[in-house]
Amino acid sequence: IINALVNFESLFLAQLQSGDYVGFTFFIGSMAMLAATVFFFVQMTRVDGKWKDSMLVSGLITGIAAVHYFYMRSFWAENQASPTEFRYIDWILTVPLMCVEFYLILKAFGAKMGLLWKMIGYSLLMLVAGYLGETVFRDQSPLWGFISTIGYALILYEVWFGSAKKLAANSNNPVLQRAFSTLGWFILVGWAIYPIGYMCIPESG
Repeated sequence: IINALVNFESLFLAQLQSGDYVGFTFFIGSMAMLAATVFFFVQMTRVDGKWKDSMLVSGLITGIAAVHYFYMRSFWAENQASPTEFRYIDWILTVPLMCVEFYLILKAFGAKMGLLWKMIGYSLLMLVAGYLGETVFRDQSPLWGFISTIGYALILYEVWFGSAKKLAANSNNPVLQRAFSTLGWFILVGWAIYPIGYMCIPESG
């Protein structure tokens, strides 16, 4: 227990050097995610029953990200490095949970489990192919990046034109439609950095 407490303390107390903008950015991100987690868990007690699971998942997403960003900041401060695996450990948990969020929002308006598993499958295709292209098959990263982008494109299609979009549009619920639209823009703009970043990977050798 003492060792666990020492490790947890070091997670928060790792020293950043002046001008370390990467570590500074990690710290801002981790604090923002922690604040969001508190907000979602508090609000979970104030919303109608059908939205409680959605708020819980939102809190889990930001909570996982907060702890992970704290750890990455600590590792960066000590080693000036951030291994590729760190990003994928975070994403393999938070990205499928984001797909679960879409399902929970639409569940009250007729979404079936098939939509949930389809979205999770697309996200895993994006992540697994992306990881292989950045690590195991680095010399074939353009190919694996293309396969990964297919998973991303399928998620975008489902959210903007597919059955998920149709369920939201047919709900006649403006609150739901705004929430769904916000998530849709987050996927389009926020996750776009993933395929764009892949294009920037330098060629091996």
